[in-house]
Amino acid sequence: MPTTRGWALLGAGLALLALWWLLGDEELLMVGAFLIIGQIAAMGFVRFHLPEIRLGRRLGATAVHNGETVQVTLTLHNDEGRTVRNLSVVDEVENLGVANFEIAGIGPGETVSATYRVMCRPRGVYRVGPVRARSSDPLGLAELPAPEGPVDNLVVYPTVEKLTGFPVVRGQDPSMAASRPEHAQRGGEDFYTLREYQRGDDLRRIHWPSSARTDQLMIRQLETPWQSRAMVLLDVRSAVYESSDAFETAVSGAASVVTHLVKSGFDADLWAGDPTAIDATRYGAAMERLALVQPSSDVDLVAVATRMRQKGGGGALVIVTGTADRALVSVQQLLSRDYPTTVLLGVASTTPQTLVGFHRLGVTTVTVSPGADWAPKWLLSMGEAWDAASAS
Repeated sequence: MPTTRGWALLGAGLALLALWWLLGDEELLMVGAFLIIGQIAAMGFVRFHLPEIRLGRRLGATAVHNGETVQVTLTLHNDEGRTVRNLSVVDEVENLGVANFEIAGIGPGETVSATYRVMCRPRGVYRVGPVRARSSDPLGLAELPAPEGPVDNLVVYPTVEKLTGFPVVRGQDPSMAASRPEHAQRGGEDFYTLREYQRGDDLRRIHWPSSARTDQLMIRQLETPWQSRAMVLLDVRSAVYESSDAFETAVSGAASVVTHLVKSGFDADLWAGDPTAIDATRYGAAMERLALVQPSSDVDLVAVATRMRQKGGGGALVIVTGTADRALVSVQQLLSRDYPTTVLLGVASTTPQTLVGFHRLGVTTVTVSPGADWAPKWLLSMGEAWDAASAS
């Protein structure tokens, strides 16, 4: 296939032939024919020198945080018994940039590599590749592609800040810091509650005495103490955010809290607009969800809170939002029995009036402006909450 230079040469040759037809100058005919024959010769050259190049790629990391840099290494292996010359290599990272390399030649059986770096911003999941290589004639008039290389995905997690301090999470039973056992799908300590058998449950966990008594298969549901549990709820309603920067700050806050709790041993869940909550201890899945989350205008948080209440819970509820509204007050009241401790993270340029209502309900609030850091305000609010708990 002709390159841009080749098409220009071919066009010039045809133009000279047209002028010869009009003017009858034989020199125009000779030059025009020479250019066209040269282009045909270049196309024949690449046709008989099809590149057999094996392309590969190595990502320094398949998942990074917003603002970090990842190194990408391309490998080209020549499977032919001759030297492949004049290679052009292109690798594109979707919406983040394109890397171009020129290689003079690769000997028989030889492998060469090329490295480039990508600044990963903003959060999201990006398609990398496929790697494309083309071999051309020495004059760059014609080229033919090699088989395409692989396609990879690069996940850019939200910005995560290092937080210090924890919510005050206390139950009514001093022996286990929980007023009652709750459902924990991931299992936990040595005590349990019972529920009906569902398809896919482990048959070894059937409680036969209770099954015989109720005439239904009953499953032992292992539990974890209330004090080590948390639910992080990211408000994805577009109406509560004053700008896209405010939403990004909220996503960063949710990611920071999830990272802080999981690394500290909390049995945490994350809700970010999905039908059900995500097990945040599966850190990669939780961060990938936050990498993809977008604001929505069709979310009923009260209905979401109702479903959470039906499934049980316990521990701390961390709500991350923009400008807190009355709907969030209703959410907190619905979940207060299951989550006796609530922390509200808000992103707003001004302090909303609804915070007064949250304070009356005993909610710990952390408020920042769009684009501001969470860590200082989080530390201050956690310290004040523990001071208040110690004084009561």
